[in-house]
Amino acid sequence: MANGKNVPATIPALGSEQGLNRYLAEIRKFPLLTAEEEYMLAKRFHEHGDPEAAARLVTSHLRLVAKIAMGYRGYGLPTNELISEGNIGLMQGVKKFEPDRGFRLATYAMWWIKASIQEYILRSWSLVKMGTTAAQKKLFFNLRRMKSKLDAFEDGDLRPEDLHKIATDLGVTEAEVTSMNRRMSMGGDTSLNVAVREDGEGQWQDWLVDTDPLQDERIADIEERSVRHNMLEEAMNALNDREKHILVERRLVDEPKTLEELSQVYGVSRERVRQIEVRAFDKLQKAMMRIAGEKRLLPAM
Repeated sequence: MANGKNVPATIPALGSEQGLNRYLAEIRKFPLLTAEEEYMLAKRFHEHGDPEAAARLVTSHLRLVAKIAMGYRGYGLPTNELISEGNIGLMQGVKKFEPDRGFRLATYAMWWIKASIQEYILRSWSLVKMGTTAAQKKLFFNLRRMKSKLDAFEDGDLRPEDLHKIATDLGVTEAEVTSMNRRMSMGGDTSLNVAVREDGEGQWQDWLVDTDPLQDERIADIEERSVRHNMLEEAMNALNDREKHILVERRLVDEPKTLEELSQVYGVSRERVRQIEVRAFDKLQKAMMRIAGEKRLLPAM
C-alpha cells in the first residue's frame, strides 16, 4: 500500500446488539460500485494512498460483510461482534487488494472477511484452542453444514453411518467428530426469533432472507467458483496419473467407487488404494495452498 496509510474509519457505529437493526439499515444506503468505479478507486488507493477512495471501497462492501457474518450466527456469539471482526477483515482485504490482477474486490475480500471472523470464533470458543490442528478447525467450521446435508440434527450422538461419512470426508477420526458434536451441541444456537430492536419489533430472521441478492455477492460467488475450479485443475498437475484417477473416483464424482473396485483396477490391496488416496489428497491440498499463495488469494495468518 502506497505511503503506508491506513484505511480510514468510515464505518457507521455498530454499537450494541440492540442497535444492529439501525446499523443494517444505514449500510444499505452506501451505493454499490460498478467494475470500472471499483477499479479506478482501487488504483487511486493502491498507487496514491487516497483515503477517500479507500473509504468508498470499504463502505460499498459492508453489506457483504454483514451477510457473511450472519452465516456464522450459530456459534453463540453476538452478531454485532462477528460483523465488527468481518469489517476488520474487509479493511485488510482492501489494503492488500491489487486491481490489476483481474479479480473483483468482493472475491478477494471474501477470503479476508471469513478468515477474520473464523479466527475470532476460534479465539472465543474455549473448546477450540489456538494449537488446534488444521483438520480440527475444518471440522469445527464444517460440522453443522455436513449435518444439515445428512439431515442429522436429531438430539444425541450421530448415527454410525453419518459419523463415518463426516470423519472420512473431513479427514479426522470418528472420536473427534463425536467430541466436537457433543461440545457444539452444548453451546446452543441463538434463536432466530430474538428481537433486534429495543421496542421488540423486527427479528433476526427478517435479515436472513434477501429476495434481491447483493450485486457484489453474486459476482463474488461466480468468480470464486471460477477461481477454485481453475486452481483445482492446476493443482491436479501435482499428481501422477494413478493418484489423479483414484482421487477423482473416490472424492470428486457423484457416485464414488469403493476401495475394492479400485483395488481390482490396479491389482493392489484396498489398503494400498486408501494410502494412495490419502497421499494424493494431501498433495492436492498443499498444491492448492501454494497456488492460492502465489495468486495472493489467501491472507497471511
